[in-house]
Amino acid sequence: MQTKVKAPGVEPLSDHKTSVAVARVERRFSSRRGVTPALAGIDLHVRAGEVVGVVGPSGCGKSTLLELIAGLQEPDGGTLTVAGEASAQARRHACSYMPQQDLLLPWRDALGNAALALECQGVSRKEARRRAAPLLERFGLGGFERSRPAELSGGMRQRVAFMRALLPGRPVLLLDEPFASLDSITRASMQQWLADTLAAEPRTVLLVTHDVEEALFLSDRVAVLSPRPGRVLEELQVALPRPRDRRAAVTDPELARLRGRALEVLGA
Repeated sequence: MQTKVKAPGVEPLSDHKTSVAVARVERRFSSRRGVTPALAGIDLHVRAGEVVGVVGPSGCGKSTLLELIAGLQEPDGGTLTVAGEASAQARRHACSYMPQQDLLLPWRDALGNAALALECQGVSRKEARRRAAPLLERFGLGGFERSRPAELSGGMRQRVAFMRALLPGRPVLLLDEPFASLDSITRASMQQWLADTLAAEPRTVLLVTHDVEEALFLSDRVAVLSPRPGRVLEELQVALPRPRDRRAAVTDPELARLRGRALEVLGA
């Protein structure tokens, strides 16, 4: 049975406030060994401007869920819409998808990698670089415009990849384990950076992560998924204003309580 935990005063979802709507979605993969169910009747709604974290065990279908929303796959059952549109093409146009790896092109400098998303939309290379340039300073990359990916730290590479996802201006941002490859110190600083950046550049965000603390720190709500086939076991409401200070969040009693509850659900 699915249980949802909601903070007092949270408005019920309605169509005009729902930027992403996933209803009873199923996804199965076939191979010579048979059919493997990845998602089994998953329900998830994300309001416009909301940040929702998704946590769950490895192989529970978290990345598959993002690819479905992004229009890179189609469900085998159920319905999903982004900004009210159901077609894969419309979903692709509404979403920016940032995978686990930064996938920067080694022969392009930082500015050229960030500008690539605009070029793919038909913007000239010169104009794309002109539009992207102001963001490098804002994202703490001033002076590294001409640096190749091999010359950048892991955190800097992730910032470039995030810029590339933001520049097209799409309303929905899908983040798949964006900091998984970083060391713990860099990861903590990047979490704070992302929290502050989303406050300055609001988007509807779906964040997939294995890190429960990361999800709670960055999100308005956290959906806890079951082992494969994935379904939502519980939703945890984080009733603290964003952006949050990470140092204060580490000892916040409410976040500690929610972390314990999330781990309890995952353990069960």
